[in-house]
Amino acid sequence: MKPHTGMYIAGQWRPAATQDTTPVVNPADEQVIAHVPAGTAEDVAAAVRAAREALPGWRATPPAERAARLAAIRDGLVARKAEIAGTVAAELGAPLPFAEAVHAGVPILVAGSYAELAATHPFEEKVGNSTVHSEPVGVVGAITPWNYPLHQIVAKVAPALAAGCTVVLKPAEDTPLTARLFAGIVHEAGLPAGVFNLVTGVGPVAGQALAEHDGVDLVSFTGSTAVGRKIGAIAGAAVKRVALELGGKSANVILPSADLARAVNVGVANVMANSGQTCSAWTRMLVHASRYDEAVRLAALAAEKYAERIGPVVSEKQRDRVRGYIDRGVAEGARLVAGGPDAPRERGYYVRPTVFADVTPDMTIAQEEIFGPVVSLMRYEDEDEAEAIANGTVYGLAGAVWAADDAEAAAFARRLDTGQVDINGGGFNPLAPFGGYKQSGVGRELGRHGLAEYLQTKSLQF
Repeated sequence: MKPHTGMYIAGQWRPAATQDTTPVVNPADEQVIAHVPAGTAEDVAAAVRAAREALPGWRATPPAERAARLAAIRDGLVARKAEIAGTVAAELGAPLPFAEAVHAGVPILVAGSYAELAATHPFEEKVGNSTVHSEPVGVVGAITPWNYPLHQIVAKVAPALAAGCTVVLKPAEDTPLTARLFAGIVHEAGLPAGVFNLVTGVGPVAGQALAEHDGVDLVSFTGSTAVGRKIGAIAGAAVKRVALELGGKSANVILPSADLARAVNVGVANVMANSGQTCSAWTRMLVHASRYDEAVRLAALAAEKYAERIGPVVSEKQRDRVRGYIDRGVAEGARLVAGGPDAPRERGYYVRPTVFADVTPDMTIAQEEIFGPVVSLMRYEDEDEAEAIANGTVYGLAGAVWAADDAEAAAFARRLDTGQVDINGGGFNPLAPFGGYKQSGVGRELGRHGLAEYLQTKSLQF
């Protein structure tokens, strides 16, 4: 059986329960490039059954051996990096250099970090007269989004495998080809049958069936806050664990002492990356009143440079959603200084890199996640007002602070209600915990904190 025609369950590609399929569309030219099976509750049940059958053996596998399998997955990602980049470029629309560097490159780092953690993590410790064991939580239902299709898969599957859990993966229906490619890499890495399983399909059918299944011990979901609430309610009714990485409306706070040009240019670049489809993007740029006009000018110039460089958003639905927010911003009185809702190309789901000035905290574009290449500039008079604006949304996922020195920026960063803050352009760290406060989610991903999500503890008293 060809991989694209079935589900990966119990170590092999199997026919789906029905003949129904979902199309995969290249958002750059609107052409259908593939069809994949539309999974049902029956497919999910078969995958969960395989995962439960494989759990005792994988749980008992020594951590060093689990580490070796993860290292093999990392090596497979390295070997197929170009293929991964091409696949992501085709189904997500990401420019090929970005797809290779980020979409294919970052998962290699993350997989490698968990190969090392699996071998070095203290799964047992002494606490007084107790021996505390860290054990796998069980079967994990991993439901991943389309915006970083491989990174989000690896960020869930790798720590779950390192912990000794077995996994059923349901990827986003917009970008399933990358997930199917990953399943082939896992197969080549030699994991026992049933340790990793893949079911494609739409969220309301396959995703919901996976979240509701009694055989799933933990649901790890990345996506919208609205869907996260539903999954949390399902899990709560069954008293099962959840890890939820949800929306964001992150603030980029530029203090008066900062290098303004660098802060603005990096800030705009952060939002334009992946066509604005990043939950942690710094979509609100907060600038002191004394430097605000110059920041507006710089941001508009920076955005214009991306007009021919960014790719499309993922779908027609997403394009229309983003344009709707741009229209809403204009209607509510924000000043459009770059971009706008007009289509930049005749074909493809493209959105103009857009910058709004004079955005106030009560505006829709200042409160709701747009998930597109849109930056909102907001003015503040002092640090207390900047803090109030930055913390004044239901989200708390990420952010940035810029100042003349790191200590000044870090002091302000500690006042932000958010899970991660970049200080003066600090770089990505695959070992640092990633996750949000408030309605941005529950739990953490990456590094040892991400591993802990898939572990439970048992104390033996002597």
